[in-house]
Amino acid sequence: MKHLVLALQFLTRLPLPAVQADAQDFAKAMRWFPVAGLPVGAAAALPWWLLQPRDPWLGALAALAAWVAITGALHLDGLGDVADGAGAAHGDRARLSAVMADPHVGSFAVVAIGLQLLAKLVLLHALTPVQWPALVMVPVLARIAPIGWTLFLPPLHSGLGSRFREGVGRLHLIGWSLAAILAVVLTSPALLALFVAVPLWGWWLRAKLGGISGDGHGAGIELVETALLLALVLLP
Repeated sequence: MKHLVLALQFLTRLPLPAVQADAQDFAKAMRWFPVAGLPVGAAAALPWWLLQPRDPWLGALAALAAWVAITGALHLDGLGDVADGAGAAHGDRARLSAVMADPHVGSFAVVAIGLQLLAKLVLLHALTPVQWPALVMVPVLARIAPIGWTLFLPPLHSGLGSRFREGVGRLHLIGWSLAAILAVVLTSPALLALFVAVPLWGWWLRAKLGGISGDGHGAGIELVETALLLALVLLP
C-alpha cells in the first residue's frame, strides 16, 4: 500500500497522507504507476461525459483542464525539457544535458507544450460519448510505458529516471501488458496502439538522446496519451 500511495503522490496532486519511505520504496512505486493513472483518467472523463452532450468543445476543454490540474502539469514539464534539449543541442550530448537541466523555458518547449495541449483538446472534442470507458483507460495504459523504458533503455544520467531501475522487473512489465490487453478487449481495440507508440518513443529516445531520464518518461507519457487518443478517433 505504501508504494501505491507514493505512486499517487508522485504522479497526481491528490491530497494524501504523508508516508515514510526510502529510496527503495520510491523505486518500487513505479510498479503502481498504471494504477495512479486511474484517477487521472476518471478526472478527465467525468467532466467530459457530463458536458460533452451539451457542447463538445466545452466538454473537451473541461476534460483537458482537469487532466492538467490533477497531474500538476508534471509530464508537460518533461515534454518541454525534452523539446528544448533536442531542439538546442544539435547532437551534442553534453549540451543536451545542460539544456534539459536548465529550469528556464525555451521556445522549443513553448511550442511543444502548446501543440500537445491543442492536440489533446481537438482529440477530446472528436471522441464520441460511448468512448468514455476508453478515455478513462488512456492515462492508465500510458503509465505502463515507463516500466518498459526503464528496463530497456540506459539511464541518460544519474537522476530521477535511473532511480526506478531497481524497483521493477520484466514480470511487472509482462503483468501490466496482459492487463493492458484485457483493457483493450473491454473498451476499444484502438488502444492496441499502445504497443506501437511505446517502442517508437523508446527508439527515438535511444537514437536522439541516448537513453531515458525523468524528462523522457514525462514526455513519453504525454505523447503516448495523445497517440492513444488519436487511435480512438481514427480507429473507434
